[in-house]
Amino acid sequence: MRLGRAGAVIVAGLALLAGACSRAPDPAPAPQALPAPPPPVPQVTVSGDEREATIEVWSPVLPELDAEADRRAVHRQARQALAEDRLIGSPGSAVPLYLALQQADPEDRAAAEGLRRARRAVQASARAELARGVEQEAPLLRAVELSAAARWLAPEDPEVRALQAAVDLWRRGLELCRAGEEELAAGHLGLDEMGALEHFREAQVLAPLEARALQGIAAVESAVIDRAEAAALASDFTAAAGWLERAAGIRGDDAGEVAAARARVEDERARQLLALRNAALAELDQPGGLRQARARLAEALRIALPGDARVAEMRERIELATHYGQFRPGQVFRDTLSDGSPGPAMVVVPHGGFRMGAEDSEPMAAEAEKPAHYVRFDRGFAMSVTEVTVAEFGRFVAQSGARPRATRRGNSVVYDERSGNFARRSGVDWRSGYDGRRAAPQDPVLHVSVRDAEAYAAWLSAETGRHYRLPSEAEFEYALRAGGTGRYPWGDAGTPPEGAGNLAGGNDVSPSGRSWNIAFAGYGDGFWGPAPVASFQPNSFGLHDLAGNVSEWVADCWHSSYRRAPADGAPWYNPGCRNRVVRGGSWASSPAQARSAWRQSLDSDMTNGRIGFRLVRGI
Repeated sequence: MRLGRAGAVIVAGLALLAGACSRAPDPAPAPQALPAPPPPVPQVTVSGDEREATIEVWSPVLPELDAEADRRAVHRQARQALAEDRLIGSPGSAVPLYLALQQADPEDRAAAEGLRRARRAVQASARAELARGVEQEAPLLRAVELSAAARWLAPEDPEVRALQAAVDLWRRGLELCRAGEEELAAGHLGLDEMGALEHFREAQVLAPLEARALQGIAAVESAVIDRAEAAALASDFTAAAGWLERAAGIRGDDAGEVAAARARVEDERARQLLALRNAALAELDQPGGLRQARARLAEALRIALPGDARVAEMRERIELATHYGQFRPGQVFRDTLSDGSPGPAMVVVPHGGFRMGAEDSEPMAAEAEKPAHYVRFDRGFAMSVTEVTVAEFGRFVAQSGARPRATRRGNSVVYDERSGNFARRSGVDWRSGYDGRRAAPQDPVLHVSVRDAEAYAAWLSAETGRHYRLPSEAEFEYALRAGGTGRYPWGDAGTPPEGAGNLAGGNDVSPSGRSWNIAFAGYGDGFWGPAPVASFQPNSFGLHDLAGNVSEWVADCWHSSYRRAPADGAPWYNPGCRNRVVRGGSWASSPAQARSAWRQSLDSDMTNGRIGFRLVRGI
């Protein structure tokens, strides 16, 4: 910040005062022919009002002239003293010598003329000292003595009276400046009561000491600025602003020192805010650092001005860390497997809340989808961008040696093109497509049970060191709706918009020319059976195929309604439950099964050509 400057004025004043006290008297030895005079005795009178100037009364100390003294020698000494401007300081000065000569011989015209010239010299010297003493105190103190001598010599002279008035004015100003400097040194600035500022302002109107008074006022301003900057260093920017406002009112000028001080205070505010920001962001990278980062934010909010960009950044980063850890909503990432290859693509789903289930007024709604209830996620989560593919599941089987349910059983349910129905067929497992033929690597994996899906999640967790699992039913519906509230993921329209997904449409045709009996009239997507993952546009959360392609296993056990369902979106799971929940429409679902709230109960060992899965991961 800067060093305090108020003391500079006090030091200067004390130095001037010290100079006045140490001034040597006019050099003038006593006349040789005269005896040594007694030492001078200064006399001072003080009025009853201490606010009035103190008047010094000068009394000359004359050399003693005996009858045998050489008057001509004394005249020579007096003329020499006058010529050398030694006027009143000692018995050997011009005025005492001429007074002694006049006292010895009242008819001595030369002495009278010399005394007249000496008096004029005293007045002229006093005026010169006054002019010279505007910036220095010692010459002005000399002027006090000279004016007192002039007053003693010619009390009724108008010029002497004017000189005395000027000296009195200066003495009053000097007393006020000294008092202000003493109060300033003691820390009594006088902003709210009598103190340094009031003394200096009174002295300011007295022209002889206006410069010194202005210097004192500037010193008071500097002292107030010092307090403002000390408050800023102590992070009390409210107090700092108050001190700066008071400083601006001292001289009525906010463009000079006060403006510079405001800039320094703002620089200090910026320095502290930057330090708080950097510390908070560093703490967000540390385990358990969120609490400390929030404390830094609270301190930053206390000292920042409204709209500060650094505080806004802190708030945003802490908000993100609160809900997403080191991620951001919409961010797509892949964890690395143990062999260095990438895992499945995951997207960060934003935190928030939604109304889950079907309203009583919703057409085609089942009682198992009710009551509609509010669910909130206080933290975001990551979900697979697509269903798990045949290739991804195959890597799990190859590396873990797993034998999924359909492989062990030797069969699964497939679509039979000849009959147009679903039927169990031997030799079908996760490598097979919806109709039993070999599936492509980027097709969604089918013919897997919920336990097969959970086994894949456990393997992926071990491979990456992160916790993967099946989504809860609430997470699935929240992600499927993606902020929407309609009956279908696209809204309430009974016909999906073009490209809405792989759904059972009235315009879809099987390889043998079959069409659906119950389908979305007028809609076609070009697929009979599952499409390769991500064949259609993602929803607003960045997720593909939640509303169609294949239905998906979720973590929840089946419950016949949502009464007492969790409100935080956690899986509603009962250990040992047999029936699990399937969510989301598929390529072979009726319009009722493509609704956002649709849910189905299936045996946990069930496998078929319409059900796959995807995973979520904590962040």
